[in-house]
Amino acid sequence: MTIAVPGGVLAIDAGNSKTDVALLAPDGTVLGRARGGGFQPHLTGAEAAVATLVPLAREAAEDAGLPPGQGPLASLVSAALANADFPAEERALASALRARRLAADVRVVNDTFAVLRAGVGEPRGVAVVCGAGTNCVGMLPDGRTARFPAVGRLSGDWGGGGHLAEEALWWAARAEDGRGEPSALAAEVAGYFGLPTVRDTIEALHFAPARWTAERHGLSPLLFRVAAAGDPVAGRLVERQAQEIVAMACVALARLGLLSVPAPVVLGGSVLAARHPQLEAAVLSGLAARAPLARPVHVAAPPVLGAALLGLDALAAAPAALARAAAQFTAPAGAPKPPAPAGAA
Repeated sequence: MTIAVPGGVLAIDAGNSKTDVALLAPDGTVLGRARGGGFQPHLTGAEAAVATLVPLAREAAEDAGLPPGQGPLASLVSAALANADFPAEERALASALRARRLAADVRVVNDTFAVLRAGVGEPRGVAVVCGAGTNCVGMLPDGRTARFPAVGRLSGDWGGGGHLAEEALWWAARAEDGRGEPSALAAEVAGYFGLPTVRDTIEALHFAPARWTAERHGLSPLLFRVAAAGDPVAGRLVERQAQEIVAMACVALARLGLLSVPAPVVLGGSVLAARHPQLEAAVLSGLAARAPLARPVHVAAPPVLGAALLGLDALAAAPAALARAAAQFTAPAGAPKPPAPAGAA
């Protein structure tokens, strides 16, 4: 079976809540795209999770105008995958992808590497993601990396939207029953769930735990609102989150020898992307104190660009190809898709 796009890249960014796929020509032209749901191999297993990527890859190929078929679509699958936190997980996911024959070769990395590569002009720097959870990675052009296990409290992590939601409820409960200091979190958390008190909220969540899973995401922005209104308990939680972000970034910078030289620190994930003024100010001041040469960067491009650039890097693509890919992923919505290069079919 022939490869549909010789020298091309099938880029995959698969996060907990959504998956983006793009098919690129060797010159960086984006030929086709597709989007799907979340990717959770830690819950479904590697094989089942990877199986959800195949229809999206075929959809991207169809968007590119390629004829239907079961053969490889490109020279390389560059997959940046959530929950690929240990080398063993990366190997298992790469093996499952190879078995699907989507490309001649497969490279799998944690999805935080895609955030980093999308936010910098070269494969050099550190990225901290604060979204549902927290993670941090760093890389150098010579291939050296820095990373953390990033599997939650088990690996020493603190923060992220899910953890902040738990903290908001914990402190609200203690504020209401007197074990902790008074906080506006008590009334705000109860009101968020439409109940008179935090005790009522706890009882409701105890007997209907699915409701906590479904509605907890809203407590993180609530916490930031309460903090911005001057509540000291919520304010300390925001400060703690900033300290954790700064600590991860500085440790990764130090591991790669980047503390003493100018280096980008990419800030990504839904919590950081919201640009909460209190959190952002604390992160920037913390970096200025501990890593004064670091250059904070808020990533605006989608992480699938990072997966694409990592793939083009691996194929030793020309700088013009990298620039072309970046320009297309940051193009205004609705911009026409460039024509496929000759020989792409």
